[in-house]
Amino acid sequence: MKIFKYLSLLSLSIFLVSCSTANKNQDTKAPKVAKAKMVKSEDLKSASKAYFASGCFWCVEAIFESVEGVSEAISGYSGGVLENPTYELIGTGTLKHAEAVEVYYDPAVVSFETLVTVFFGSHDPTTFNQQGPDKGPQYRSIAFYENAEEKKIILDAIKSLEAAKIYPNKIVTEVLPFEKFWDAEDYHQDYEANHPENPYVQHVSIPRLNRFKAKFPELLKKEH
Repeated sequence: MKIFKYLSLLSLSIFLVSCSTANKNQDTKAPKVAKAKMVKSEDLKSASKAYFASGCFWCVEAIFESVEGVSEAISGYSGGVLENPTYELIGTGTLKHAEAVEVYYDPAVVSFETLVTVFFGSHDPTTFNQQGPDKGPQYRSIAFYENAEEKKIILDAIKSLEAAKIYPNKIVTEVLPFEKFWDAEDYHQDYEANHPENPYVQHVSIPRLNRFKAKFPELLKKEH
């Protein structure tokens, strides 16, 4: 029995790696590959945009892209002041930037308020500088706003969640004015869809997406 438990723990430690560890073998010098499902830029000109950070952007991007009314989600960095941040620098945990997503959406189909619901409903906003196996300030929870109305929607959502005692602990999500978003390197885009064999994707990203789908089936695109 002890041997079985040891092997089980060993297997778990191998697979439940962090987002940054899972990508250490990624050749960052390899030729950049275009996103598999990237919507043409001209198709996004009329779309509204929203910005969120809630852990590894591989997971967050896939979740928002499953939502009806969202035409695209881009993985990137926001919340800091460094110009042109890179994945390697973000991974040190010494910068103010967090892994974030830029969400392109049609407000006639899905509202900003619903996107905030997606945000809070798809991660644990009570864990400080951590989401699942990923630890560090780059994985902290942030909801960005671009105007007073969006700020109110976010703050009202937090008040409602805390009043309903949805979580046993206090929500630590940062509510910040949006300033700048930097696209992540090309190989990060649509990472979950392009790398289904990746251990992190199999054991963290996909289960997280499936939990969201089960929780909010009414928000999903028909193909999901």
